[in-house]
Amino acid sequence: MTDANAPLDAVLSHVDANVDQSLERLFTLLRIASISTDPAYAGECHKAAEWLTNELQGLDFDSAVRPTPGHPMVVGHQRSDVGPNVLFYGHYDVQPVDPIELWTSEPFEPKIGEENGRKVILARGASDDKGQLMTFIEACRAYKAVRGTLPVGVTVLLEGEEESGSPSLDGFLKENAAELKADIALVCDTDMWDEETPSIITMLRGLMADQVEIQAASRDLHSGMYGNAARNPNQVLAEIIASLRNPDGSVAVEGFYDDVPELPAEVAEQWKRLPFDEKAYLSAVGLSEPAGEKNRSVLEQITSRPTCEINGMWGGYTGDGFKTVIPAKAGAKISFRLVGNQDPHKIRKAFRAHVEARVPADCTVTFHEHGASPASVVPSDGAMLQKALGALTDEWGREAAIAGSGGSIPIVGDFKRKLGMDSLLIGYAQTDDRIHSPNEKYNLESYHKGIRSWVRVLDALSK
Repeated sequence: MTDANAPLDAVLSHVDANVDQSLERLFTLLRIASISTDPAYAGECHKAAEWLTNELQGLDFDSAVRPTPGHPMVVGHQRSDVGPNVLFYGHYDVQPVDPIELWTSEPFEPKIGEENGRKVILARGASDDKGQLMTFIEACRAYKAVRGTLPVGVTVLLEGEEESGSPSLDGFLKENAAELKADIALVCDTDMWDEETPSIITMLRGLMADQVEIQAASRDLHSGMYGNAARNPNQVLAEIIASLRNPDGSVAVEGFYDDVPELPAEVAEQWKRLPFDEKAYLSAVGLSEPAGEKNRSVLEQITSRPTCEINGMWGGYTGDGFKTVIPAKAGAKISFRLVGNQDPHKIRKAFRAHVEARVPADCTVTFHEHGASPASVVPSDGAMLQKALGALTDEWGREAAIAGSGGSIPIVGDFKRKLGMDSLLIGYAQTDDRIHSPNEKYNLESYHKGIRSWVRVLDALSK
């Protein structure tokens, strides 16, 4: 018998008593090979969508598989006329498993293993994102079992194309904006600060990427016949790339820092208290000295500061052996991670002006766009954020961190621009979960305490 007034501890106890059954449901979902990027698995993607829809319907959600030009969405509603309504987002599609020979177990036959003294769930999608999305669904299940109702109104949106670029998402959000709008979005596709410290990501960097090509002569030239006399696009491009950084490591593009804010004081103070070993972070990838802005910590540089990186360069002969050639063309792919209020279109314009001003006679430059999205920031003093931080702190026994992410998650910007909602990014993954790689795993503790965490967060948001 359910009791609408049952205490929070009763819901948490139900989670603990039924974690094995929760795990079996996760294993059922993990066995579905919902690889979105490979058309051969379209049926499996639809199967995963159907399974999730049935689970939500079993919890009294008004849920359906919603068609798109690609793989379907799953949408479910259990709204409330009192208190806040939240939109939970996750994705049921997964990455391909190649190279299969590097897996130590079958990717779509989940099992419990042990690593570094911790029990882990081994399977493709265990961490990204099936294990994560199921923590939320199982938290809803516990509330329904104990109280018969959810503490807040909930809409669930589960995507089937996140791992293949979300081609159908933009149109779906535009067409269903009124239906999907809520007071806050909850996204479970991120990491904890460390194995013991929960976090909420409130800063996501944006991205602007451009391809640059320098053309000089009409064809490749013999360096013995034209050396010195002919412009070398490799040299021109190298000089332009070198000009993008100042001696102190800052980006030299004019106006680049105009819309870059400083960290809020309370966040800067918290980051000083959080465990982060700069030397260990760099040594893990064979490095020892920080680069970039010299007056900024490594943690700031990878989360809250903008970047300029050369992602690829080409020009001339690069095969085995040697060919004494002056190439007719040289190119590079250059990306900028953006923060605060930096406008990606303004940055693109400034970058191109910087390049064009340095192109000498007898050379031309062409550009090719490769995406542009602004940064996303949730105010660090927001009421819902503070409630969620308190709930996570209560569950994990450690002060929950306000964190920034070096990466970009476009869906968060879409929620803000298209639905007018801020997002709380709350995930329980670890940085060593090997997502997108062989032997993906998800800590069993992440799964169990992730469910408990959502129970606490939903309770806190209701008050």
